[in-house]
Amino acid sequence: MDAKQFLAEFGHIANAPGGVQRLREMIYQLAVTGLLSQQVEDAESLLQDIELEREKLIKKGKYKRIPKLEKEPLLVARNASIPKTWVWTRLLDIGEISPKNKLDDEEEKIADFIPMSGISELHKAILVSEIRRWDEIKKGYTHFANNDIVVAKITPCFENGKAAVIRGLQSEWGIGAGTTELHVVRLIHEGVLPDYVYIFLRSPYFKVEGEKNMTGTAGQKRLPTEFFATYPFPLPPTEEQSRIVAKVDELMALCDKLEAQQQKKRKLQNKWRQSVLQAVANAESPKELQDSWKRLAGHFSYLFAEAEDVAELRNLVMDLGVSGRLTCLDSSDTPVSDLLEMIKSAKRNSIQKGEIKALKPVVGEVLGESFVPAHWSQIVLDDALAMIDSGWSPKCMDKPKNDDDNWGILKTTAVQKLQFISHENKQLPVSLKPKPQYETRVGDILITRAGPSNRVGICCVVDKVPPRLMISDKIIRFRIVDDLIDARFVALSLSSSETAQILEKKKSGMASSQMNITQDRLRALPILLPPREEQVRILDEIQQMMIFCDTLEEKLRSKKKTAERLATAAIASLTGISTPQQEEPMKVPKTELKAPVRLGTAQPPNNMQAPLASLLARHNGEMGANDLWQRFGGEVDAFYAQLKTEVMHGWIAEPTGAQMLEKEAD
Repeated sequence: MDAKQFLAEFGHIANAPGGVQRLREMIYQLAVTGLLSQQVEDAESLLQDIELEREKLIKKGKYKRIPKLEKEPLLVARNASIPKTWVWTRLLDIGEISPKNKLDDEEEKIADFIPMSGISELHKAILVSEIRRWDEIKKGYTHFANNDIVVAKITPCFENGKAAVIRGLQSEWGIGAGTTELHVVRLIHEGVLPDYVYIFLRSPYFKVEGEKNMTGTAGQKRLPTEFFATYPFPLPPTEEQSRIVAKVDELMALCDKLEAQQQKKRKLQNKWRQSVLQAVANAESPKELQDSWKRLAGHFSYLFAEAEDVAELRNLVMDLGVSGRLTCLDSSDTPVSDLLEMIKSAKRNSIQKGEIKALKPVVGEVLGESFVPAHWSQIVLDDALAMIDSGWSPKCMDKPKNDDDNWGILKTTAVQKLQFISHENKQLPVSLKPKPQYETRVGDILITRAGPSNRVGICCVVDKVPPRLMISDKIIRFRIVDDLIDARFVALSLSSSETAQILEKKKSGMASSQMNITQDRLRALPILLPPREEQVRILDEIQQMMIFCDTLEEKLRSKKKTAERLATAAIASLTGISTPQQEEPMKVPKTELKAPVRLGTAQPPNNMQAPLASLLARHNGEMGANDLWQRFGGEVDAFYAQLKTEVMHGWIAEPTGAQMLEKEAD
């Protein structure tokens, strides 16, 4: 291995997602291909000694043969190479496969039992065993003894690297038994070190091909004994095995330190981000809010490292909006007192006409005054309800409805925070008659009422819906009288952190499995009430901020994918390990914007909402579209979506003639 190349690629590998684990795998691979040590001795004589020892054991009846596998030829892949002083062999030729333990007076003896959970995925982690009577575990389980090497044969344990050198068995006979999902090899010559075989079994050289050769159905795939026993095994001289084991242990300890440092850095980053976000949330004046927001905007690249981090920013934006800190009072707004009277009058008239069913009064909750702007008000949800119900849950086919003639039942996963996902549904069997009274309609406000704790109380509005979808009994659906409060603002209010704290106290059930909230408890929740016109302004501001959050998430995902590809390419160039990529290839524009992109006349409110305009401003107000995309980062679809948004607001000028050129397919 080229040391300079390794140092050049180290950062790409170590800092990629799962990078330290990739380093560990690379170390195992370098170890079993002779790139981690110096070659001095020759292994040919060792292999001859092992063969002589094997013949002696066979004659004494102390070695269990597998004639069928012994006849298999040793097939080494053309691209596999080892040092000239090493030799190719097989585990079958240097050890006993699936050995059996034998004891006299078995009923009186004890032994160690190791379940799959007792074998770690970490390098040389301590085995966790329990003491049992040998006569209880000798049948129906896998046998092993001290210094045997084991590897999990079932998915996903094999892929996760569960393997071990059996050591420290507590019984005085040094034997044990354990899960049946293990392959075991017992070495027959002290010239082969168990720790080196362990490194081989954990190397990508063995694992990648092993995964390809697993048999069985999904979730129950297993590594065949034939592969385990006969896959080509690179055997170095004993002294070199010892050097390799020592070097691998040393490098693994360094990987542990690197991983601990990365975890510490991530924790500090999380605390820093939460502290900065909290400062914005706790700002008590417009000036303080502006200053704390500038600190946040100036450190985005340091505060947000993973796409999931952006969820905290989304929550902050919603809380700022629902507490009135994204907008201010406009003199032309209808006073909120007038809106309150309109709601009360409409509710009263609808009850008198029989259009709304009068429900039993509930005791409403109240938000703290500090959370409610002076020109706003608050009501209890029940005060503004036109209707409230939940659906039904017949036994459905666990697949979405596939045409407009079928009916479907929404799953709770159709309700995401402020987002309706219509394709999350189950198909109603043709044999069951639908109940159209539960049909989902545009404008319905949905909230999850049953499920795991983190899935209860999630709210959204049905903005558009395909025909023939019904709500389930795990979802509550309601509407506001005469739509006097914007349904989207109601969902926003119910999604705020303040309301979430109240809602959490109203849940009942087991948090780890099934929680629920009743309609009456939902009716008692507080709803913030700004002037109708301000509701629209708040929602517009939040929509723009959410577009920025979408863009930021996409950039972080793209950055992660790129880092993973770079790490994979770097490892492949250093070791020859080529891991198949699961992700789709990076998108490239099917069209290319030929006109230059220029700043518009409108001034954007901040850099977060107009990242492209911000880039242009730093480059004399004009750039080529491709150059702008490269500096923006992220997938091209996200770039064009952001460009369209900023053009629409006038922050970026309409490209001259909007000239687009079709690009030839690669």
